[in-house]
Amino acid sequence: MDVALREFDSAEALAAAGAAHIAERARARIDERGEFVLALSGGQSPLLTWRHLAGHDLDWEHVTIFQVDERVAPAGDSERNLTGLVAGLAPRTPRIVAMPVEESDLEGAAARYGELVPERFDLVHLGLGPDGHTASLVAGDAALNETDRLIAVTGEYQGRRRMTMTFAALARTDETLWIVSGEGVRGALKKLLAGDPSIPASRVQRANALILTDETGLDVGAVATEQSH
Repeated sequence: MDVALREFDSAEALAAAGAAHIAERARARIDERGEFVLALSGGQSPLLTWRHLAGHDLDWEHVTIFQVDERVAPAGDSERNLTGLVAGLAPRTPRIVAMPVEESDLEGAAARYGELVPERFDLVHLGLGPDGHTASLVAGDAALNETDRLIAVTGEYQGRRRMTMTFAALARTDETLWIVSGEGVRGALKKLLAGDPSIPASRVQRANALILTDETGLDVGAVATEQSH
């Protein structure tokens, strides 16, 4: 098993731990080379983590955040990941490189965003859906098989098209931090831990990956053994 797992007994404790981990990595990289570059996923689950992260005293002017994924929706829309990210981090003002989902030519906009993606991120944060998707890489979508582009535009999922980093972009990281919480996610988490290829999340590279979750009682060895039978 090449993924580390840490469990917490509440969503609050999980969010605090996730924020502390990101802040620790940020301080180390800023001390080393003067900047910290990361990519953050959207959705409702990480909003509490962003609020905890905003409470950390960092050199925020040296933090650059890319988006892992974003819903195609107008600026300020409550469904936009950017809306929640900015609100959660307030009053902190890191540099946020927002996905250009308001442009009429989404494919062209995705290609231009891909040109901005760095060769390496210090950290990529991911979540996990009950259906096993991560980022906006959903079973059956053509974006799953995109190998030539770092950013793809998906079909409609839960009422919105999305712009998302592809597996190639997600692999450009020194560390992958999964923060897994939410209703009905336990089954998908067990599949992720086991490397079950039936879910998109299992296709993310597993080197130097850490999973933080409030799903307690998961035995990594037992999950792997169960999957092998």
